[in-house]
Amino acid sequence: MINNFKKQCAQSKLSAICAQLTDLSNTAFGVNNGNIPKWEAAIDVIQQHPKGTANYQTPYLNITSKNGNIDTLRQSLKLLMPWRKGPYQIGALQLDSEWRGDMKWDRVLPHIRSLQGKCVLDVGSGNGYFTYLMALEGAEIALGIEPFLLFNYQFNAIRMLMKNPPNAFVLPLKLEQMPAEALFDTVFSMGVLYHQRDHFMHLQQLKDVLVDGGELILETLTIDEQHGEQIIPKNRYARMRNVWCLPSTKTLYGWLKSTGFQNIKLVNVTQTTTDEQRATHWIGDNTQSLSDFLDPNDNNLTIEGLPAPRRAIFICQKK
Repeated sequence: MINNFKKQCAQSKLSAICAQLTDLSNTAFGVNNGNIPKWEAAIDVIQQHPKGTANYQTPYLNITSKNGNIDTLRQSLKLLMPWRKGPYQIGALQLDSEWRGDMKWDRVLPHIRSLQGKCVLDVGSGNGYFTYLMALEGAEIALGIEPFLLFNYQFNAIRMLMKNPPNAFVLPLKLEQMPAEALFDTVFSMGVLYHQRDHFMHLQQLKDVLVDGGELILETLTIDEQHGEQIIPKNRYARMRNVWCLPSTKTLYGWLKSTGFQNIKLVNVTQTTTDEQRATHWIGDNTQSLSDFLDPNDNNLTIEGLPAPRRAIFICQKK
């Protein structure tokens, strides 16, 4: 899985850190995880399926595969559940993930600089749905980093189905493992900031890997200013354990400014609905999704009585 990355990385602006990223990734894949044999068996079957051309046809990352055994493919892909990010379509098979990622992408894409020929980092990429879309926008290399191993296997399963896959890669790394070298033209951090105990450290690390003048796209949970400057959940938020802070958009603007970003623009605020996040048969045994995380009597509140998920997108540049 790493060899394809090594080849493309060596030919890109990332060549100076290629060996380091490869070594860290090999170590991560070498952990003792009892699910790996099942995941690798699924990959072995999936790579026998006919390959197709990848393109983006809303809402799907579409792979024009033909003449394969759809039942066998479906069974193998289901061994890699839960599928959170997507959706994907492989020939006649629709893989409807929990999240409609196209809805977020359509909110982001009109506001960002062209990715043509750019070196792009996708932090917390999940299975690489957005990373693939970044590459299809013409990035020289789009690198997703995602420490959760299952999502790395999902990425590689999709890649196995592509003929001449785009220059997108996902490695099992955390942002803090990335060398603090300014190599990326564009960095995406989407759905990551609120999981960080130290939000300023996360923003600084994003800045460190950007070239001067490079662009950051930050998408995260926020609150309306009527609820104050920020909310720090005491226990869970929308049944998530690891949500540390929900800032207002004004507070988040201040954080970005304090970190040293410039030309800071709030380009979108959208409350998450059950059209965008919903349970599907591709998320496995735990069938709960957004509708289960909201107050059954008021969809403007979470089950804990806090403001319902509301996501803001900021675009800014490194000085």
